[in-house]
Formats: sequence, structure tokens, C-alpha cells
Amino acid sequence: MRLFGQCFRDAGASSRVDHVLLRSGHFAPLTTPAMRAFGFAGWSGSGKTTLIEQVIPKLVARGLAVSLIKHAHHEFDIDRPGKDSFRHRAAGCDEVLVTSTWRWALMRELRGEPELSLGEALTRLSPCDLVLVEGFKAARLPKLEIRRTELGKPWLHPDDPHILAIASDAKPPASAGVRPWFHLDACDEIATFIAAHARAVPWDD
Repeated sequence: MRLFGQCFRDAGASSRVDHVLLRSGHFAPLTTPAMRAFGFAGWSGSGKTTLIEQVIPKLVARGLAVSLIKHAHHEFDIDRPGKDSFRHRAAGCDEVLVTSTWRWALMRELRGEPELSLGEALTRLSPCDLVLVEGFKAARLPKLEIRRTELGKPWLHPDDPHILAIASDAKPPASAGVRPWFHLDACDEIATFIAAHARAVPWDD
């Protein structure tokens, strides 16, 4: 029987349950292990992207299927002016899907609709073991604070109880309490911590 359409989630299940719309019009449940998420918090220029880039191979090497959600500025665009897909969106398409033998990408124009919450963004991903989240500072998910002294920015952990550990180029202050501290290049140890403390999804907050 051919699968048709999009997966839908039963948020009340203990494991992740996708309901796949069949061509017949009926829904077929598919049960998969729960997906988990872990976030990264830090000021711009603190090295979040670099650290995430270095940690991902460590997690993949452990057999985990890893995906990522990044919150961007409202004017971001992965498309380029002049390309067919850009022109089609500009002409009025709400969604444009571009596909090839190597990858596919779906772009949706919100046109005044509210942006996705983290919970909504997570439902858009295909099944995986671990989702890394960059941005969504207010989200109540376990996070690693990343900080560079040279930026001169305040620490984030005093105002965010969901920051469980810190990666920085200098020892954190007493306000960090018993939170583990990692050097910015301690990628193996950070990967181990993330794998152990990621939170199962979906959730409502």
C-alpha cells in the first residue's frame, strides 16, 4: 500500500506515533522511538555554530541520527533572487518545494501568519534520535550555555534554570553552582553530556 501525504502526530503517546495518510484516505499509525532535543544558548559571536559543528560528528559517530533547528532573523532567506523558486514565491506561491537527487527543501511564506513555535518546528522534522536547537532562548528545554570572555556579555544561566551546563573559555562564576563546566574544545565530553540530558519530545511548552 503506497503512503500518501503527510505524517500527523499523536502527542499523547509515550513514544512517537506518526499517523500517515494513505491514498485510500485512511490514517495508518507508525510507532517510532521518542525523539529528543537539546539546546544551545549564547550571545552572537560566542561560537555556538562552531561548537555545534564540532559536536555533531561526535554524536553521529555514536550511531545517533541528528537534526537541527535554528531560529533566524525574520529577514533570512535560503533562496536567491533570480532563481525559479525565488520567482515563484515572489509571484504568490505559499510553498515551494525544490528537490534533486541529493536533497530537497521546502520553503513556506508566512505572509502574516505567526512564526513557528519550537514545538511546531519539531513536528515538521522527519524522525530522528536527537534534535539540536540553536536559538529559542525562552524555550524550556535543556541547554548548554556557550560564552567567550572577550565579548564582555553577561552570563545567561542566572536567568535560565534550563541551562544545565556551561562551555566557556574561562571558569564560570559562583552563580553557576554545580553546573558542569566544559572548555570550548571539549567536544567529546560535551557530546556525552548532550546525549545523556536531551529531553524527549513532543511537549506543549
